[in-house]
Amino acid sequence: MNIWSLLSLIIVVLILLPNLTILINFFTQKAENWGHIQEFILPDLLKNTSLLIVFTGLLAILIGTSLAWLVSAYDFPMKRFFKWALILPLAIPPYIAGYTYNGILNYTGVIQTTLRNQWGVEVDQKYFDILTLPGAVFIFTLFLYPYVYTITRAFLANQSASLIENARLLGRNAWEVFFRVVLPISRGAIVGGVSLVLLEVLNDYGLVQYFGVPTFSTAIFQTWFGMNDLNSAIKLSATLMFIVFAILIFEKVLRGRKKYSYTTAKVRPLTPIQLKGAKAWMAFSYSLLIFLLGFLIPFVQLVDWMFLTYEKIASPEFTSLITNSLLVSFVGATMIVVFAVIIANFARMHQSFVSKSAARVTILGYSIPGAVIAVGISTVFIQIDQLLFGFYEMVGMEPTLVLSTSLFMLISAYVIRFLAIGYNSIESGFDKVGNKFTEASRMLGMNLTKTFFKVDLRMIKGPLISGFILAFIEILKELPLTLILRPFNFDTLSTKAFQYASDEQIHEASLASIIIVIISGIAIYIFHQVLEKEPN
Repeated sequence: MNIWSLLSLIIVVLILLPNLTILINFFTQKAENWGHIQEFILPDLLKNTSLLIVFTGLLAILIGTSLAWLVSAYDFPMKRFFKWALILPLAIPPYIAGYTYNGILNYTGVIQTTLRNQWGVEVDQKYFDILTLPGAVFIFTLFLYPYVYTITRAFLANQSASLIENARLLGRNAWEVFFRVVLPISRGAIVGGVSLVLLEVLNDYGLVQYFGVPTFSTAIFQTWFGMNDLNSAIKLSATLMFIVFAILIFEKVLRGRKKYSYTTAKVRPLTPIQLKGAKAWMAFSYSLLIFLLGFLIPFVQLVDWMFLTYEKIASPEFTSLITNSLLVSFVGATMIVVFAVIIANFARMHQSFVSKSAARVTILGYSIPGAVIAVGISTVFIQIDQLLFGFYEMVGMEPTLVLSTSLFMLISAYVIRFLAIGYNSIESGFDKVGNKFTEASRMLGMNLTKTFFKVDLRMIKGPLISGFILAFIEILKELPLTLILRPFNFDTLSTKAFQYASDEQIHEASLASIIIVIISGIAIYIFHQVLEKEPN
């Protein structure tokens, strides 16, 4: 076993251990409140979770797919801007979007105030109440549809024009081409995108907690910290894991065995059709509406609130929030890239069952909601601390929880949760480079390790940067893991924004929120530019 195999094995064990701990404890540990939860709470959790994922998934498919087709197949005013701007809603985490829209729509918000003061119109607040399950679906859809949009657009951009042109020559109109040609061949991309949307919905804690919608994430928090019943929280986590696995299996079934391939190597990308007149302005208006609702309106409102409360919030303590956020994001993203490179290189150099299994396990973490990972990893770290009690007594130290109250546990959870993001980027880079340069270096007498550092790493510089940026932004926005696992008196921008919003200090939450949004937006733009410049 060489060094790459050993390191990959260690990383795989670290990823599997928290999840296996949850599954084992689900069947072996007794929980005092589990019977009550099963009878009175679990049915509502299943109902709310099902409604959220079904309606959010359907609406995300509708908006994401239609925008992807519109941008790929047609030219209309400001299309080049909308092409990347429609990804920007991903820069606003759903929990920030949720409290921002509630601030806009509540009785003292800009809409109600304008209606009363400028128009003399009094409207019952129930018509503007967004703190409901449909309101949560609205927020999730607007700020998660870019997963479907980006993946489907990338697929359609490289699709052969002959498929569409032949359908048109056979007399099919635009609607028939879309429903009978585009949707079937894009099914895999659409399902892949919506599966990410559903996983994000299941992972969310901030939005559903603020909106008062009981879900598994909120129940895990309440059971663990409210009832002080870790075993029941573990059982809830395991139940949520089973739901996630069911969704992943359903995704495979939806993808089916149908595959579409080209009969020629000469593949022409789609040539956009120039829209004119009313059609052009309809396409522009639709894109603008989604951009306004999904990014510009909440962003402008956050900026307005920020100017109102900037002097009150800006302080040395707030500076420490930025430092903490950047610190954990940088360290976590760096570790993710390092681990992803190790496993991706191992999988590339050793085409075996073990290497393929290691790659599969790497992706597992992103499929598991943050609250579940938090329960699993805290259980593991507490057990490790307890095993170390004997060592502390032997050396004359007071037995204490060191690892389970440290920043190391939080960063370890980030690595498990987001390793798949770095791995996917780096794996695609290795796939494009291939093995020919590595083999040439080995033939010239350079050993495997030197070849890796002097040849391989330099050739995947772009994917390395992309993987780091994506992981950095995900950690910066992350909430459930950070809330549960952060050390005492350690806050980040995301936790502070959530705390302000939970205390109904919505204006005060704006400064932390706007920093998250700006950094995320800049990174998304850079990432988009990197993708545009990379050869297919």
